[in-house]
Amino acid sequence: MMRKITILSAALLLVAIAITGSAAAAPLDFTSERVIHASGSGNVIGTPDRAQVSLAVETENIDVKSAQQENAARMTQVIDALVASGIPKDALKTTGYNIYPVYDDIKPLEGGASGQKVHSYRVTNTLTVTLHDVSRTGEVIDIAVANGINSASSIQFMLSDEQAQVLRTEALKKAVARARADADTVASALGVRITGVRDVDISGGYMPVLYENYMLEGAAPKAAATPIQPGDVTVTASISVTYLIR
Repeated sequence: MMRKITILSAALLLVAIAITGSAAAAPLDFTSERVIHASGSGNVIGTPDRAQVSLAVETENIDVKSAQQENAARMTQVIDALVASGIPKDALKTTGYNIYPVYDDIKPLEGGASGQKVHSYRVTNTLTVTLHDVSRTGEVIDIAVANGINSASSIQFMLSDEQAQVLRTEALKKAVARARADADTVASALGVRITGVRDVDISGGYMPVLYENYMLEGAAPKAAATPIQPGDVTVTASISVTYLIR
């Protein structure tokens, strides 16, 4: 008798587990829903209102300490000149500092091994200047060159967070409108109507306008200002929407 009760209890427990599992899985079953998937993208062109200019002082000397001291003096002069021109000190940031040996190749003697010998030491100090007025980009380059900068790596034209958000909002509206237009067209052709939205995925952004390894030749304190054209930035937004239909 006890064995029958035990078997009956076990069977009831398995049934209860099966019912519970079915109830838990039910909300995840979307097979009964009728949907249309649509995607759209929007592009908005804007004018950059931020610029970052990367400039460097390179010095070389057989004595590493002398190369360091000369580099420090020239970079200090550059920073002082930029601050004196009205660039805030917190807009200047050291973004790189390197010391490395420059080698001379040694020709091997007959039957001997080749090798390298340190010829000098090169010091590179990179300064990045962030500008809220992009029209001063060429002026900043000229001031820096006149005061000791002798190497340049890049100029980036970007959007401020506020400007980027405004343009992204416009791009998203365009993306939504295009996705909905496609979904409406399909729904009409199928003889159904859209009743709601099940889910939405959003992506997109923008790439800064980048100039790398631009030339410094010809820049001088009394020469015409270096012309720098920032170009335009395109902000994109993409969405993928699942619409419910009936």
